[in-house]
Amino acid sequence: MNFRHTFVASVLLAALATLAPRSAAAYTVFVSNEKENTVSVIDSEKLAVLHTIKTGARPRGVILSRDAKWLLVCASDDNRVEVYDAKTYALVKYLPSGPDPELFAFHPSGNPLYIANEDDNLVTVVDINTDKIVSEIPVGVEPEGMGMSPDGKVLVNTSETTNMAHFIDTTTHKIFDNVLVDTRPRVAEYTNDGAQIWVSSEIGGSVTVIDAATRKSVAKIKFEIQGITPDSIQPVGVRLTKDRKWAFVALGPANRVAIVNAQTFEVVKYVLVGQRVWQLALTPDDAKLFTTNGTSNDVTVIDVARQRAVKSIAVGRYPWGVVVAPF
Repeated sequence: MNFRHTFVASVLLAALATLAPRSAAAYTVFVSNEKENTVSVIDSEKLAVLHTIKTGARPRGVILSRDAKWLLVCASDDNRVEVYDAKTYALVKYLPSGPDPELFAFHPSGNPLYIANEDDNLVTVVDINTDKIVSEIPVGVEPEGMGMSPDGKVLVNTSETTNMAHFIDTTTHKIFDNVLVDTRPRVAEYTNDGAQIWVSSEIGGSVTVIDAATRKSVAKIKFEIQGITPDSIQPVGVRLTKDRKWAFVALGPANRVAIVNAQTFEVVKYVLVGQRVWQLALTPDDAKLFTTNGTSNDVTVIDVARQRAVKSIAVGRYPWGVVVAPF
């Protein structure tokens, strides 16, 4: 091939590359807006809202089915779970729950769904194929956090008023252990290897790290931010990278996300985000972290590698829950 042919081929290849689809780093981000009764749909690459889904009253927890075909929304004031097509955003059906569903978790097999119902102190177990409640598990007062072990054998539920993490056998639907944590636990998050559960305590201002095998506390992480009073540091959302290198903790009215070394449990940095940061979600490649900022009505995007905020995206009123799915 002569120089001219080589040059033309190079130009054609470059042109084709510009027309090729973007890399696999494009995801859909769903954000529930508690006081607007909507879910905002965000493009993780363009960092812009693509669509708004109308929902039932006071949407809070959001989750995807295991095959990512369905988006499930806790319509807390309507006492139900709403199921939407994750591609078309059309309403598919309603699932039953107890009063005031807040957060939920799927069994790793994809069925059943476990729902924390704050107002009746129960975890409701729902078969998503038959749309029937198959069990109700009594737990502590004001259940919220729902952490499912990777092997599907254990569900950890947190009760805000009882100040406990309840360990539930998913076969028997019985509590087999309780771990006392600090005041008002909100979120329970398993590490990807299933070795630990990280439990945030909103009023206690801490995160308790629990060994999954012994169910003993192995660390308690506290937060100190210059110029911020301790009562304004209120941990809620917790997320960890798959390699268990980094943990991220939403600190509520402190308007910060703490970045924690997940091996040493040391806080390495605080990232300023929007006002009253609630929940967090990582993209599947652990490259971006999305935060819901309740009183500034926006979402902050954090670049995980650079450990810095890169974008603020306006959404609906009082964004609360967030989940990320592949396009």
